[in-house]
Amino acid sequence: RIMMKPELFNTLKSYSVKTFVSDLIAGVIVGIVALPLAIAFGIASGVGPEKGIFTAVVAGFIISAFGGTRAQIGGPTGAFAVIIYGIMQKYGFGELMIATIIAGILLILLGVFKLGGLVKFIPYTIITGFTAGIAVTIASGQLGDFFGLTPDFSTPMMILGEEYSKLPGDFLPKVICFAKSASSINVYAFVVAAVSLVVLFVWPKISKKIPGSLIVILLATVITVLLNKFCGLELATIQTRYGSIPNKLPAPQLPHFSMNSIVELFPTAISIAVLGAIESLMSAVVADGMMGTKHDSNMELIAQGIANIASPLFGGIPATGAIARTATNIKNGGKTPVAGIIHAVTLLCIMLFLGKFVVYIPMAALAAVLINVAWNMAGFPAIKALLKGQKSDIAVLTVTFLITVFVDLTVAIEVGLGLAAFFFIKKMIDLSEVHEYGENLTGGLKTKTNNANNDTGVEEELEIPHGVLVYEVDGPFFFGTVRKFEIAAERAGAECKAIILRMRNTSYLDAGGVQALKQLKSACDRKNITIVLSGVHPQPWKLLEKMGMFEELGSENIYDHIDKALARANEIVK
Repeated sequence: RIMMKPELFNTLKSYSVKTFVSDLIAGVIVGIVALPLAIAFGIASGVGPEKGIFTAVVAGFIISAFGGTRAQIGGPTGAFAVIIYGIMQKYGFGELMIATIIAGILLILLGVFKLGGLVKFIPYTIITGFTAGIAVTIASGQLGDFFGLTPDFSTPMMILGEEYSKLPGDFLPKVICFAKSASSINVYAFVVAAVSLVVLFVWPKISKKIPGSLIVILLATVITVLLNKFCGLELATIQTRYGSIPNKLPAPQLPHFSMNSIVELFPTAISIAVLGAIESLMSAVVADGMMGTKHDSNMELIAQGIANIASPLFGGIPATGAIARTATNIKNGGKTPVAGIIHAVTLLCIMLFLGKFVVYIPMAALAAVLINVAWNMAGFPAIKALLKGQKSDIAVLTVTFLITVFVDLTVAIEVGLGLAAFFFIKKMIDLSEVHEYGENLTGGLKTKTNNANNDTGVEEELEIPHGVLVYEVDGPFFFGTVRKFEIAAERAGAECKAIILRMRNTSYLDAGGVQALKQLKSACDRKNITIVLSGVHPQPWKLLEKMGMFEELGSENIYDHIDKALARANEIVK
């Protein structure tokens, strides 16, 4: 039996001075980059900037030290902001601590019982839907600081028949509250926010090494200080809103547990655990793709669990793997988990020695950073591709998105899973009736099955050229089969030049399957491997065509019979 072991232990076996220098540079850079994001996510979560920094330091260190990924950077993320804000509005920080610790225990159990692969059974449409919903919620919450609005709660504000004495947590009441406060707009704050947002969108075209968020925060802070000193203009800053930043980590403190609070917060804890697992493993997959490595999903979940138990003890909030910061780490030369540890130490040093300067960061600039994060989170290319697909995927995407925005993330995941399961079962029933006719598709035209010539007949002897792998996709090709494709890419050695996916027994394909195919293609592109499809049925053919996969794969690599696919693969090899 192979024992799970943190990736740090594996990498230290062959660690060198050259690797350390590379990790040191990457760790310091990503630490500086993480500072404004940690502050922004702490503010967006309704807990204050210092708690975002505490989380990035404590959880960031633990996730790197104990995780199963080489370059994962952990900390607070935008995805958690919606859940945390709701808990803070309804309960308070003590209950948030309890929910986070329970979530941490659940994550450890998932890893210990090696259930990391279960996360991959959550359909791609649901992940896309609630991620887009979270993005909209984050962006809407920043409208106040972006326009410099100051809602007046000196008397309770009536919104949709309810009285509010503070900013509402729900999407619609919050937007209405901002709309009612439109007359209080601060033009100077709006200009700072608008210019910051423009810079954030334009900056990647200037430099991809130095993140735009860092440039925006530095420039906006200097401008705000100068406007205050020479023009007497006061803009809302971290100092005016929250006071000073602590220059040390708080002493660890346990929350007060009770059976009632555990039972009441357990559903929320499940949401935190599921979201943390999804985002951390998605980030790990991105890191693997960029570095050509393979992560241990179960060890990663254990590390995420430990981090989410420790973070609230030191005044932090839920944490997970951060895709953007992980990518920044890799792009700047991060090779091992040491870079992630250095990132956490860098943040700690900034808090200890430079916290007195951090307080001058304007809220308008942080709002621009968060709106930019929300824009990147929304996943417009993925949504656009899904909207070209089948109606059932569009329905799951839309329902999950709307429930996330207008109701609750927990409910959105539950309803989304139920809806996806319903459509899947219905599709299987429908296809079982159609399959009796043995229809196939050649060049987009339906033809009757012919066992002599078509790729749906009896088994035959195949002459497979050297450098070619043939995989039979037997049964529905849906979100649950993603791991199979990862294995296909992993097994493809240096001598492999083509992979044939034989789909004669695949009567159903969904958006998750298309996404898995895209992931396989990305992995194969890095190894200069060509994918060839053989024996594609009507429903998969139509969906692949609608979602633009034929253009990505190349129409010259789509065939109705295995012999033609093998001939094409032979050409590729030669």
